[in-house]
Amino acid sequence: MQFHKLVSTCLGIGYIGKGAGTVAAIATCICWYFAWAGGYHSTLSVIITVAVTFLGVWSSGIVATIWGKDPSRVVVDEAAGMCISLLFLPPNLKYIGAGLVLFRFFDIVKPLFINKMEKLPGGWGIMFDDVLAGVYANIILQAVLWFKLF
Repeated sequence: MQFHKLVSTCLGIGYIGKGAGTVAAIATCICWYFAWAGGYHSTLSVIITVAVTFLGVWSSGIVATIWGKDPSRVVVDEAAGMCISLLFLPPNLKYIGAGLVLFRFFDIVKPLFINKMEKLPGGWGIMFDDVLAGVYANIILQAVLWFKLF
């Protein structure tokens, strides 16, 4: 159980309280920047993102049995969504910053069927609203990259 609490709270960030989701997203951005600053590795970034996502589904589903449905302490969903937001993009501050803003916008406002993902059972519902928020943020950032907007 301790392992799942550690994973689902992103090494304890979830215990911060209000704003823990934003802190987890920022921590993910910092890790992403330093992990890929020396050179981006798309295959490894996909492997890490998929691993974080499915480990998050598993762990958040388990802790939800004690903490209740979609507990605020679970922030691994923000980490996974943030990773998805940044996939296949240059690991520079412009894209990471824009990814953070877009991801948090989609995660908080929950437009375009994001809120429907929360109805999925267990860890799937906890994780997949953030996964979809990350997908939407990434689509916008890919368009920005394609059209060389910055």
